Amino acid sequence: MKAVTVKELSLELDNRSPKELRELCLRLSKFKKENKELLTYLLFESSDELSYIEGVKEEIDQQFDEINRKSYYYIKKSIRKILSTTRKYIRYSKKKETEIELLIYFCTKLNKFSPSIYKNTGLHNLYLRLIDTIIKKLGSLHEDLQYDYGIELNALNG
Repeated sequence: MKAVTVKELSLELDNRSPKELRELCLRLSKFKKENKELLTYLLFESSDELSYIEGVKEEIDQQFDEINRKSYYYIKKSIRKILSTTRKYIRYSKKKETEIELLIYFCTKLNKFSPSIYKNTGLHNLYLRLIDTIIKKLGSLHEDLQYDYGIELNALNG
């Protein structure tokens, strides 16, 4: 089966009743965990972005605490997984401020991580790419926010 375009889906959803839309959403939530997480964000957490950010930060903290530190292979694998999860939560929000806030927080945790990421080329390059990404995204924000996040970013660069 070939999926139709988003435009075609949008047109079809316009023709459905609220009850049918509700049933479709509930059915979607049963198929993938990400669908259920996105619906949870949209229905319960999108109205309070600050508490959403704090919840994601707590999850990042927990995941960093659980990293197997026996070798850089396991460390790299775990950090990539944490970054993937963080990016998933960023996609749910679609807000630039949330994205920058969470990426800066992730970089801060990475910078303070022990054993040092600077002893491993792959981890160090990942960190530098994230910093570059944050710098590029800063340009799309309001000047005041650029200044505030710029201070945090400078603290990371030491």
